[in-house]
Amino acid sequence: MNSQTLRIVHCLRSPIGGTIRHIHDLAKAQAAAGHEVGLVCDSSTGSAFDLAILDRLRPHLALGVTRFAMRRHLTLQDIAAAARLYGSVRALAPDVLHGHGAKGGAYVRLIGSLLRGRKHRPVRVYSPHGGSLHYDPNRFEGRIYHAIERLQNRFTDGLLFVADYEKAAYESKIGALRVPSRVVYNGLLREDFEPVAQQANAADFVYVGMLRQLKGTDLFIDAIYDLTLQTGRRISAIIAGEGPQRAEFEARAAQLGLADCITFTGAMPARRAFAMGRCVVVPSRAEAMPYVVLEAIGAGMPIVATRVGGIPEIFGVHADRLVDSGSSSRLASAMRAVMASPERARAQTAEVRQSIMSTFTAQRMGELVISFYHQLLGIPAVTSTEATSSLAQSASLLAGSSKQGS
Repeated sequence: MNSQTLRIVHCLRSPIGGTIRHIHDLAKAQAAAGHEVGLVCDSSTGSAFDLAILDRLRPHLALGVTRFAMRRHLTLQDIAAAARLYGSVRALAPDVLHGHGAKGGAYVRLIGSLLRGRKHRPVRVYSPHGGSLHYDPNRFEGRIYHAIERLQNRFTDGLLFVADYEKAAYESKIGALRVPSRVVYNGLLREDFEPVAQQANAADFVYVGMLRQLKGTDLFIDAIYDLTLQTGRRISAIIAGEGPQRAEFEARAAQLGLADCITFTGAMPARRAFAMGRCVVVPSRAEAMPYVVLEAIGAGMPIVATRVGGIPEIFGVHADRLVDSGSSSRLASAMRAVMASPERARAQTAEVRQSIMSTFTAQRMGELVISFYHQLLGIPAVTSTEATSSLAQSASLLAGSSKQGS
């Protein structure tokens, strides 16, 4: 192994949402820095939009993309999947196995441990991305998943968290950290900080993300209904995304008489969706470090978001502007305030945008992750001159190949 060039394999179950965006940017940064990168993921999930992101990533993956069926929950089929994964990964001879999400993390630690007795000994890195940490430790399902996480602790070489909140949740629900760990924030590309201009017929509000209860899609719909009653006028909204509960949410909108007020567009690039609305709403019940919040702020969009996960870390000293989660009435109140004073809302976004421009960048994210790999592998840190040169080259390559949107 060259002291600076690594063979890196990322593994996740479902290539969707913020996780595939994270891996897309991270893997491209790693490839641009001269590393050989591969990806293993499920073959049965992902919208056309998500798969387009995966297709754009393929040319940058020297170790290729391996896809086969991975179930979300624990099943006997996991045995066959693990056997297939073992064969694929062994042939790639990685220096780093990086698992994302609960299932990706489980596979990486299992396969990485089986390879430990061989000549090549990859380090096993795990990034929860929320995952099992979203489960309630007082419920049966939560106790099961957290017990499995604790069991896997001994087979982990390093933990990467996307927020201080996520690290604290891990310590609270899983236990004390017994291996090296680091918090590395998700980051934006240079073009993500370009302002987005709204269409002339832009809706009052736009929701961008997975359509599921955890993300608060139902709360957004109910808040639109509350606003309609409060203002006595038609409130227009865009819901841009896909998910297992789309039909349920469409039925809910129709039941409330909002079928002609709320448009379900399907998944699309975040910035395209932003242009279709005047204010972004993130009504999540739980999060780790959501890209949509970073992207909305980077684009200069007025935003209403809940106080969950790592979102307060994005807002920093402005976190008091966030809304308590779980209440459509509180959400509606914050949305009404934006409608009453849109220029003030834009000015508030500008303040947060300025504060994140140096911390939440893809360039910084890529460098910190690679330096963590080096730490686990016992590779000396590069000099500041070398790091600056590598970062500049990576940033240039990333900027030139990431114009298609998130």
